[in-house]
Amino acid sequence: MAGRAAKPPRFYFNLRSPYNFFALGDLERDHPELLDRLEWRPFWEPDETSAALLDAAGGQFPYTPMTRAKQFYILRDVRRLAAERGLALTWPTDRTPWWEPAHLTWFLAADAGLGRQWVARAGRARWLEGRDICDPATVVELAAEIGLDASEAAAATDSGPLRERGVRALLDVHRDGVFGVPYFIHGSEPYWGLDRVAAFAASFTDSFTGSVADGEPPAPAAQPAEAELAVVGAGRTTDMSHAGGCG
Repeated sequence: MAGRAAKPPRFYFNLRSPYNFFALGDLERDHPELLDRLEWRPFWEPDETSAALLDAAGGQFPYTPMTRAKQFYILRDVRRLAAERGLALTWPTDRTPWWEPAHLTWFLAADAGLGRQWVARAGRARWLEGRDICDPATVVELAAEIGLDASEAAAATDSGPLRERGVRALLDVHRDGVFGVPYFIHGSEPYWGLDRVAAFAASFTDSFTGSVADGEPPAPAAQPAEAELAVVGAGRTTDMSHAGGCG
């Protein structure tokens, strides 16, 4: 009897996470050849409709409360990481998070061969332009920019087939034991967090070279503002305590 084929390497991504945004940028800079080898899988906090469908299918989402101390840490950590990469972040304004519009639209992009482009465009919009990717109107504009059909993007959250695909994706999160992003799986080995990107890349070869050039340390960050804390802690979130990964 022939053995089962090995699963392709998987990349669980989330359009909310700054660590996911940094990880994708690092891969594009240091290991662009890996991006087309990965099976991209979305991971997001489901709304009531998706949560009910997920529950009916026997899955659950890994919610973990986040403390105020963790919110402060994440803000400082993200600022440091952005400075190291020469990025000037603009904090987003998703006060009432609804992640289905952006993540269900990813399925439309993937079908059109534009999945990577969608993740990159949504990430730039959120973290460099301060745009609200929880706003369906913003999602439609961004989708049209990369060549997707605006009407299909506008109807994504009302699409039964897309909702079903979303639930299957969230079931994969549950079955693979994913609890945060960025999360990579190569063979049987999982790698969680921005600080595991190099180890994940190295798992494809016997040797790994490449390092981030040393530079001047960034200036000390100012005390995070209450408005920024509200963004980081908005809604139910996965545990963001890890220095290189979050939900």
